[in-house]
Amino acid sequence: MDWAQAAGYGAVGGALVELVIVNGRLLAWQAARHRARDERKRRLPPLRHYIDPTADLAAALSRIALGALTGWLLHSQVTGLYAAVAAGASAPALIRQLGTFGSVQDVVRGPVASAEVEATRERAEEVGS
Repeated sequence: MDWAQAAGYGAVGGALVELVIVNGRLLAWQAARHRARDERKRRLPPLRHYIDPTADLAAALSRIALGALTGWLLHSQVTGLYAAVAAGASAPALIRQLGTFGSVQDVVRGPVASAEVEATRERAEEVGS
């Protein structure tokens, strides 16, 4: 799969996850309104108690961007549409997992910094034992 397709389908995966999250919030709002009606309350809970447009839009855009990035990064391993969408949907977890690999840490921090982090971790484990 070429990189543009993989990135696009990865973004779709990220968007699908956000849609599921928004759907969950809408269902919670609906349930709260039904409870309020059943209890004959005068005020029904407003939608803004369940959805914050600014924060939710920022989170959605970041998830879509992470999905696209993951699709782009994995385009040579992704062989189909569903795999690219799944990679985009699981982008935060995949990227977090990739960040735990020593070779990735060497690229990001440099081999000296990674060695220092490892030495610090070993000292902390010795002290904790």
